[in-house]
Amino acid sequence: MMQLKNQVEWALHCCSVLAALPEGKTVPAKVLAEFHGVPREYLAKAMQGLAQAGIVAGTLGPTGGYRMAKDPSDVSFLDIVEAVEGKKSTFACSEIRMKNPCMTKQERKCVGERPCGIAKVMWDADEAWREHLRGVLLSDLVAAVGEEVPSEVLVKGEAWLNDRC
Repeated sequence: MMQLKNQVEWALHCCSVLAALPEGKTVPAKVLAEFHGVPREYLAKAMQGLAQAGIVAGTLGPTGGYRMAKDPSDVSFLDIVEAVEGKKSTFACSEIRMKNPCMTKQERKCVGERPCGIAKVMWDADEAWREHLRGVLLSDLVAAVGEEVPSEVLVKGEAWLNDRC
C-alpha cells in the first residue's frame, strides 16, 4: 500500500488554515506546528516545499510567518502533495520480469521492448489518483471545513491563532 509522508497531511492542514486567514495576516511555522501538534522541524521542511512551489509565501522577522501566495481556488490537492512529495510516480518498475531464469537472452530482449503489464496498471492507477487530487481545490476544503466543523471550534481556533500571531 502506498503511504505518503506525514508532511503531506500536515501541509494540507496548514494550507487550509492559511487559506482562511484575513488578507495580510501571516502565521509562523512554529505556531502552525503547535496548532497541529506536529514537530516544528519536520513541518518547516513541508512549508519550505510549499514556498518553493509558490503555494505559500514566507516572510522573515519578528512578525514573519507564512501566508497563501496563491488564491485557494488556484491550488489543487495535487499541487500540495507534489510540493511535499515531488512529482515522480508512486510506482517504480524494477523490471524483475527480466530476471526470469526460463527466458533466453533473445526472449528477454523481445519482452523488454514492451512495458511491463504490471507497471502499466500501476502507472494508470497513479495517474487516476493524481487526476482525482488535481480536481480537488484548496477552496473546496476550506468550504467543507466551514460546513463540517462547528462554528464555535472555528472561532476558538481563530482566537488561538490571533493570540500567538
